Amino acid sequence: MAGVTGELPEIDPPGDDPALDDLLVNVRACRICEGALPLGPRPVVRMAAGAKILVIGQAPGTRVHETSLPWNDASGDRLRDWLQMTVEDFYDPAKLAIMPMGFCYPGRFERGGDLPPRPECAPTWHDELLRHLPDIGLTLLIGQYAQERYLGPRRAKSMTETVHRFDEYLPDGLLPMPHPSWRNTGWIKKNPWFEVDLLPVLRDRVHRLLGTN
Repeated sequence: MAGVTGELPEIDPPGDDPALDDLLVNVRACRICEGALPLGPRPVVRMAAGAKILVIGQAPGTRVHETSLPWNDASGDRLRDWLQMTVEDFYDPAKLAIMPMGFCYPGRFERGGDLPPRPECAPTWHDELLRHLPDIGLTLLIGQYAQERYLGPRRAKSMTETVHRFDEYLPDGLLPMPHPSWRNTGWIKKNPWFEVDLLPVLRDRVHRLLGTN
């Protein structure tokens, strides 16, 4: 399975905000929906107070659950390629914060595919965590659940149309995106504007925020 190879980045590096460090300890100890989780609770979140970019995705898969390292799978490889970020920069919490809609692996449908993120996580923790991220210049809203919460009625009728209208949300520092799962490979081929129009804008914004141009 693809993902990070070699020595894994430190799961919970200390930051410059002791209150945020304490809050992250509480998040990782969360057991609100323990009874609904087939593999048990293992909240996955990663951030530091100085982060410039925030990634809000869906929920961990099984590999991420096993390693406690977000985006440690083939989807993460594709996301890093979209961002043109190295593994080291991607997992530097002072550069990029990762806060999914659901912090724990939610399980699978009988017909296949992961269940939606648990609905308890975002209302319980997101606002508290965001208060400790004052320097975010770009928030990636990956998938329909993040877009529903953070765009609300501004969303279009479909995720495709919402992502296609990405330039409408950029002034607010928000960028809707599809999930980088292999399941969306067909979607990417069917919508070439994503790679032609959106990705260059994404990469330019990322490099300007991180000073890596």
